[in-house]
Amino acid sequence: MNIHEYQAKAVLKEFGAPVASGVMITSADEAEAAATKLPGPLYVVKSQIHAGGRGKGRFKELGEGAKGGVRLAKSPEEVLANAKEMLGHTLVTKQTGKAGKVVNRLYIEDGADIARELYCSLLVDRSTGRVAFVVSTEGGMDIETVAEETPDKILTLPIDPETGVTEADTAKLADALALEGAAREEMAGLAKVLYEAFFAKDMSLLEINPLIVMKDGHIRVLDAKVSFDNNALFRHPDIAELRDITEEDEKEIEASKYDLSYVALTGNIGCMVNGAGLAMATMDIIKLYGAEPANFLDVGGGASKEKVTAAFKIITSDPNVEGILINIFGGIMRCDVIAEGVVAAVKEVGLKVPLVVRLEGTNVEIGKKVINESGLNVIAADDLDDAAQKIVAAVGK
Repeated sequence: MNIHEYQAKAVLKEFGAPVASGVMITSADEAEAAATKLPGPLYVVKSQIHAGGRGKGRFKELGEGAKGGVRLAKSPEEVLANAKEMLGHTLVTKQTGKAGKVVNRLYIEDGADIARELYCSLLVDRSTGRVAFVVSTEGGMDIETVAEETPDKILTLPIDPETGVTEADTAKLADALALEGAAREEMAGLAKVLYEAFFAKDMSLLEINPLIVMKDGHIRVLDAKVSFDNNALFRHPDIAELRDITEEDEKEIEASKYDLSYVALTGNIGCMVNGAGLAMATMDIIKLYGAEPANFLDVGGGASKEKVTAAFKIITSDPNVEGILINIFGGIMRCDVIAEGVVAAVKEVGLKVPLVVRLEGTNVEIGKKVINESGLNVIAADDLDDAAQKIVAAVGK
């Protein structure tokens, strides 16, 4: 689960991280009053959407010359003028796609005199099985760009869970960030705070970009992106309350009601698969044969007929879907259950696009019989390669 920047900063502040004062608003009428609550004289007006690249983004309605989704203002009146241009308008960034996201919230924050911009994040390092810090002196840039162009400027530091963040760890982080004086001392404390917050709140990602050194020598969390492990939200009702469903795809919201792993994509072939690895392989082979997947959808190993029916409805509700590929390798998941769910869903919502079904594994013959005797216009496939070629040919792309 993702949250907004202002929410992430509030969470980090609870643990002692240095963040600026700020006020969230949802109406331009609140802008001037919000600014007067801050020290000034410099203010930052920040669009709050679940996407990066806000500063370099552009508002659809304001044309090519429009300013981005993060703006500086030197008076409450200027804060108000910016708020009027930003709230209710569609911000397009490299992460939102062409459709963009409507800005429903702004964060008015106290400005800072920036001397240096740094990068700092925590994530789960699968190669070591530990939470790791990733830091760089190249803050304010996409870490992917830094990794590609100047990988020597990135330090990845896995932390031993038995010791937590040690003095030796903080020294390595400070050295990698070329910190001195007060900033070096404060980084030692911040590293421990971030590591504690990551575990205490079951985060899956904590990214600060940029982490700044101000002209007075102190450090500050200037931007924050936090994602949480959905499987651990039952332990954190306070975090669950931060969810903003207006930032989520309607199909993903519906999928969450049935405990389906669904991610909307921009392609034309809907996919229903059991198992995350098989789902990824299915998406890859669709691309191999020249088409694009419209979604990632893992119905899981113990899906019921009801869950399969719900999954099929979600796929068919996407107007971009021109064909559907169902790829089931039944181990725990029984092929006949998948087949019954598909038949039930088609009878309820209809079938207006080509459907290719590949079944293999537990109760496969029963599943095929259910499909064959349903009267549905279904294209059968023998294996994944055959299935991918058939669905791509059926949609003509």
